[in-house]
Amino acid sequence: MGNKLISFTKKRDELKYRGTTCKNCGHPLELSDKFCPNCSQANSVKKLTLRDFFDEFFASVISYDSKLLKTLSALLCRPGRITKDYVNGKRVSYTNPFRFLLSLAIIYFLAISFNSDFSQLDDYAIDEKASSFIGDNGTLNLNFGDNEQQNELSQVMDSLKIADNILKISERIKKRDSIILSHPTSSFNTYQDSTFGNRFSGKYKVISLLINQKEVKSYSKLLDEYDIEDTNENKIVFNTAKSVSKFSKQPGSFLNELISKLPFATFFFLPLFAIFIWLVYIRKKYTYTDHLIFSFHNQSLLFILLIISFLVDSVFKVDSNGIFITIFSVYLFMAMKRFYEQGTLKTIVKYLFLNTIFFILAGISVILLFTGSLITY
Repeated sequence: MGNKLISFTKKRDELKYRGTTCKNCGHPLELSDKFCPNCSQANSVKKLTLRDFFDEFFASVISYDSKLLKTLSALLCRPGRITKDYVNGKRVSYTNPFRFLLSLAIIYFLAISFNSDFSQLDDYAIDEKASSFIGDNGTLNLNFGDNEQQNELSQVMDSLKIADNILKISERIKKRDSIILSHPTSSFNTYQDSTFGNRFSGKYKVISLLINQKEVKSYSKLLDEYDIEDTNENKIVFNTAKSVSKFSKQPGSFLNELISKLPFATFFFLPLFAIFIWLVYIRKKYTYTDHLIFSFHNQSLLFILLIISFLVDSVFKVDSNGIFITIFSVYLFMAMKRFYEQGTLKTIVKYLFLNTIFFILAGISVILLFTGSLITY
C-alpha cells in the first residue's frame, strides 16, 4: 500500500512479532496482516528499539519525498492530468493539494519577506512631532537636500506661488487642530448625530490628534481623561487611528507583517473563484470540490514558477518574472483544455473570463487584507 511506512527493520515484520489486535486502534487482525487495514499502523508487538525508531523516521521522510517528487513531476510535465487523477481516486501517490499549496505559498512569501529589506522604510517614516514644511516663525521649511537644491526649489515654488498656498492651508490646519485640542470632548461629540461616514472621519480626526499630540496610547485612557462614551464604534475608530499612526512611524514593519499574511489571502479567494469555475463548467460532471482542487493545483504551479523565478533573479541578478508568468499562462490554458476536454475556442473564451474574475477577486482580497491589517496593526 502506497501510504504505508517503508520498513527497514526486518525483525519487526517477522511473523512471530505479529498480533491479532491492532495496538493503536484495537481493530482485529490476521497474522498475515502486515498493517492494520483500519489505521495503517504496522502489525507488530515487538518493543521499539532505537534502530527501529530511526528506521521509521527515515521511512516516513522518504515516503513523503516520493509523493512530493511525483506531485512536482505531474504538475510540471502534465498540465491538468494530476487533477484528473486525483478526482478519479488516485490520491495516495500525490500530496494533499491544500497542504501542498499552503506550504508553497508560505515558502514564497517568506522568501520575499526575507529578501526585501522593508525595515529601511522605517527611516522615512513620518514623525508627527517633527517640524514640517512650516516653521515656528511661519516661514516655509526646506530642510532637505543641499543648499543649491533648496534654493532652486524655493525659486520654483515662489514663481508658482505654491509657498503662499501651502502656508495658508497649513495655517488653517493648525487653527483647526488647536481648536480641537483645546476642547477635544466637545469636538468629538459634535459628530455624534452625523451620518456614518462623516461621524467616523470626524471622530477619527479628533482621536488621531489626541494619539499623536497628547500621547493617548490606550483606549481606557481616552475614556477616562476625555469622558468618551464606551461604544464598539468608538473602539474601532480608536484602533484604526492608533494603527494608522503606528503605520506612519513603522511602514517597513507593517509591510513585513502584511506579507506574512498573504498566503492566507490566497485561501480566501480561491474557494470563491472555484464557484465561478463551477458556473462556467456547470454542464460538466465535476463537483465544486473538483473545481477547487483544479484551482489549488494550478495555483501551486504558479507558486513553484514564482519560487524558481525568485531563485533565478537572486543568483543571476535578472528579472525573469515575465518569462515565468508567460509560461504559467500557457500552462493554465493547456490544463483547462485537457482537464475539461473542450475545444480550443470555448477554452479561450472561458480562459479569458476566468482570469478576469481571478484578478478581480485577488485584488479585493489584497485590499481587504491590507485594510484589516492596518486596522489591527
